[in-house]
Amino acid sequence: MTETPTTAPHPSHGTPTAPRVTVRGEAHLEVDPEIARITITLTARGTDRRTTLDDLTHRNTTTLDLIKTYGDAIEKLETGTLAIRPELTRHGRGERIRAYHGSLQLTATIGDFTALGELVTRLADHDLTRIDGPWWALRPTSPHHAAARRQAVHEALQRAREYAEALNTRIDALLELSDTGTLGGPTFATASYGAAGLSRSAHAEAATDPAPIDLEPVRQNVDAHVEAAFTLIPPNLG
Repeated sequence: MTETPTTAPHPSHGTPTAPRVTVRGEAHLEVDPEIARITITLTARGTDRRTTLDDLTHRNTTTLDLIKTYGDAIEKLETGTLAIRPELTRHGRGERIRAYHGSLQLTATIGDFTALGELVTRLADHDLTRIDGPWWALRPTSPHHAAARRQAVHEALQRAREYAEALNTRIDALLELSDTGTLGGPTFATASYGAAGLSRSAHAEAATDPAPIDLEPVRQNVDAHVEAAFTLIPPNLG
């Protein structure tokens, strides 16, 4: 008669000689943001397509020149979607173009918040320019992410030790450690600024730049979660 071999319990499931404890560690940090992003939307409108495109190109050049004067305060400057679309007349036969609308979007990432308020108001003072933001965030390489992960691991280890102490024993070895989530996305606090309604004569009367707007950074939440499994030195439950 052939005997069916017995399967020994997998050590990760725990055994009487190597009991297992699984714990969860969490961390929550509230820290100052490191960067801010703003979106600049430039628009132009005219009855001629080429003139509309030329006006949009001129606004883009003026805007880029202004942003670049802030040097290292600007960590990244990107050009987004460019669009030129015709506006058709609502009445009459056939398709007749009434005007052309152009738009161009830029995104700037600013690391020096002392320059942010001034840059926003100077950009918003331009004709047919809209500013959205700021969106506050941490850099992907921020040390705050690692700090949250370390804190979560330390909490998991402390919990395991407390369970072991309740059984009058000690943890023996680490079986498994898994990252169940590290969160630290941007915290939003946004507004829109624009000077599309200002006429050229109004700008001519303004001899100086507008006063910088006061923007208070929004603190960021960084969360980390881990699960850890340990073996225990078998406790004496007698």
